[in-house]
Amino acid sequence: MEARHRVGALFTDLYELTMAAGYWAHGLYDRATFSVFIRGGGTRRDYFVAVGLEDVVTELEAFSFLPEEIAFLETTGRFSSGFLDYLGGLRFTGDMVAMAEGTVFFADEPILEITAPLIEAQILETFILNTLGFQTMIATKAARCIKAAGGRPLIDFSLRRTQGTDAGMKVARSTWIAGFDATSNVLAGKQYGLPLSGTMAHSFVTAFDTEMEAFSAYAQTFPESTVLLIDTYDVIQGARNAVTVAQALRNGGNALVGVRLDSGDMASQSINVRRILDQGGFPEVKIFASSGFDEFKIADVIDRGARIDAFGVGTKVGVSSDAPFLNIVYKLVRYAGRNVRKTSPGKATLGGEKQVFRQLDKGGAFVGDIVGTRHEHHEGAESMLTPVMVNGSPVGARPRLSEIRARFQTQISMLGHEHARLDGPVRYPIRISEGLNAVQPL
Repeated sequence: MEARHRVGALFTDLYELTMAAGYWAHGLYDRATFSVFIRGGGTRRDYFVAVGLEDVVTELEAFSFLPEEIAFLETTGRFSSGFLDYLGGLRFTGDMVAMAEGTVFFADEPILEITAPLIEAQILETFILNTLGFQTMIATKAARCIKAAGGRPLIDFSLRRTQGTDAGMKVARSTWIAGFDATSNVLAGKQYGLPLSGTMAHSFVTAFDTEMEAFSAYAQTFPESTVLLIDTYDVIQGARNAVTVAQALRNGGNALVGVRLDSGDMASQSINVRRILDQGGFPEVKIFASSGFDEFKIADVIDRGARIDAFGVGTKVGVSSDAPFLNIVYKLVRYAGRNVRKTSPGKATLGGEKQVFRQLDKGGAFVGDIVGTRHEHHEGAESMLTPVMVNGSPVGARPRLSEIRARFQTQISMLGHEHARLDGPVRYPIRISEGLNAVQPL
């Protein structure tokens, strides 16, 4: 079961509150619809994995300004007492439609829309973008690594390099949804029920007088789950020492699970280590590798014939190093019964409440998406935005993490290889419906 906690209404940018104060002062209380999407053009991703909705629903369900939060806002001297009194009674009373977590989606199509009284919806902008943007970014990076690994297990090793404790937790959850097999993050194991994985660091080896002593000590402590880090000194000798330990474990009725490489030319070293293990009589012992892996390095070592069975993936996924942000936006598309849009060069938006219709072929593969109005119908297409909250309350069952993970696995299997490959992917077809074009304000 996932643990949930309140972030708080002050997790917002100041201008959300100054706009809200302006709306309040001038009586703008009508219902507004805001749409969340990732702007296309210049993005380094060809598809995305929607993650973070669970946190959004949890926060909106409990949304309120606590007395101490109102007191803090009063100290800023920016807001009238009447407006602060109004905030003190504010709750989220609106509706939300969204793509389910684990859904594959594309730039320039909405993944979430909120309809609520204008002030309620406006104040939520920062939290929603922060929450969906980060987790979607990480899950997308992780999914690309899974694709590159070609079925080899991946383990989240990012915790020590993620940018803060909350990020570390969200990375573990997001990478698991995208298909990682385990995490080194013990708290994430407890909070999300994720499998844990970890062995030793170089400090363990250097704390003993010899590498052999260190390996023997670890094997004696964890005889049923021994994985040895063999590159502290010399990889070849480390592999030979591992064979000696493997024989001792076998004699005691146990087995060496694997060895780990953490430096150097991973492809050539893994080939040499595989030969030593096989010649020593241990072809079943796995070779794990870590240090600077992401989809590009994984693909490279596999292309060069690496004999690596599983990868520990850390820093580059935990911070999405090649694409460390998403241009995710939250735009007003309807207010007080009229569609509104932005026409700024390079940042134009489409007005109106929307729906994304996904077309499938007879085999269930994605064919293309249509972005249309909320109430359109396209024969045979699946409506991707479904009700998540109505009148401020969640609707439907909250999915388990295992269900979200399974949804992604199904979704990515339905995305054609040509749209998911790392090099030169074919752009996924998305079109705007005639109905949506027809309701755009002049």
